[in-house]
Amino acid sequence: MSNTVTHAQDAAVTKEQGTSSVQSRGWGKQDTTWVISLFGTAVGAGILFLPINAGMGGFWPLVCMALLVGPMTYLAHRGLARFVLSSKQPNADITEVVEEHFGVGAGKLITLLYFFAIYPIVLIYGVGITNTVESFIVNQLQMTAPPRWILSIVLIMGMMSVMLAGEKLMLKVTQFLVYPLIAVLAGISLYLIPDWTGAALAQVPSGKDFATTLWLTIPVLVFSFNHSPAISSFALAQRRDHGDQAVAKSDAILKRTAMLLLGFVMFFVFSCVMSLTPAQLAEAKAQNIAVLSYLANQHESPLISYFGPLVAFVAIVSSFFGHYLGAREGLKGLIVQQIRSANKEPNHKLIEMIIIGFFILTLWIVAVVNPSILGMIESLGGPIIATILFIMPMYAIKRVPAMAKYQGQISNVFVTTMGLVAISAILYQLFG
Repeated sequence: MSNTVTHAQDAAVTKEQGTSSVQSRGWGKQDTTWVISLFGTAVGAGILFLPINAGMGGFWPLVCMALLVGPMTYLAHRGLARFVLSSKQPNADITEVVEEHFGVGAGKLITLLYFFAIYPIVLIYGVGITNTVESFIVNQLQMTAPPRWILSIVLIMGMMSVMLAGEKLMLKVTQFLVYPLIAVLAGISLYLIPDWTGAALAQVPSGKDFATTLWLTIPVLVFSFNHSPAISSFALAQRRDHGDQAVAKSDAILKRTAMLLLGFVMFFVFSCVMSLTPAQLAEAKAQNIAVLSYLANQHESPLISYFGPLVAFVAIVSSFFGHYLGAREGLKGLIVQQIRSANKEPNHKLIEMIIIGFFILTLWIVAVVNPSILGMIESLGGPIIATILFIMPMYAIKRVPAMAKYQGQISNVFVTTMGLVAISAILYQLFG
């Protein structure tokens, strides 16, 4: 028995050092597919505005952000995945794990918050994909767009059909979409290098301005790199495929995802910021347009004009898949909890059909209406996402026996601190 305990302790230490046998040897095609899928979930439409929001403070705060965002992204998502995998039930998703660890009342509350943090983003992608394709038809193809109610339902059903076909097809389609996205991001980043100037380098903010810029930009980084809506489904897939090695495997996949995001996204951000002055970035923000649209206007570049809509389309579709997984999970959790509270057994097939109908109908209605308030709803969901991603797993490490083995790590302090910083900055921007 003591040998077993010692072996488990050694394995835990090895996993923390990132040199477990799973990490170093057993890498497969499916693991790469999950990296690409999680990358696609994170790189949503927000990346098109990230250079503007992150770069307005100049080059030097951006360097500090680049140093922080990698560890923030990896450690926070690792904590959430470990939280999901801490359940005694092999098929428990995040809503069931919360109820198991914190009780029925807290489980219902957190599940409700989880759903309402992700669901508006799904709606935003329904609007975004319709606007992007409509604009491309009118401006690039010089054609008359179909009626919005027809265009939106065709696009929404296209995205939903991939999700309904199952996890394997979703991963394949995501992989098919994200590889070109990575290539285009890298290509545009390299294309802009001849236009780099020293304007961003010349702007050296005061200590107070530096700290303020960094503080207020951290939430932008958190949500531009956020792939938490897909983490529960991802963790369950690792448990199904790898059993006792699920934690080590999920750690390895999440580490590579964070590295991929850091490399490609931050290179894109740096390249955009270096090719524009702070005044131009401020102008782009005032015009409320994506950075590629602003660059196309500045350079009159047909290359950027062509690839801009393509990047937006691929980013929205790939990110929709991951966010839909989270929103579906949250809504199902709410329905199941209510049915069980009434001492009834849920009919899972019927619930799935109701959820599918609900998403198709609401996505369609919102895409047709095309409201402008959705950006505000996304901001209001920000503190909830940061709480679930950063704070809840760290609280569980302190309070839940199944996660006690992760206590005493400096990374826990870092994740908790960055979570509180992100939440405080969001609340300040909303109410300050």
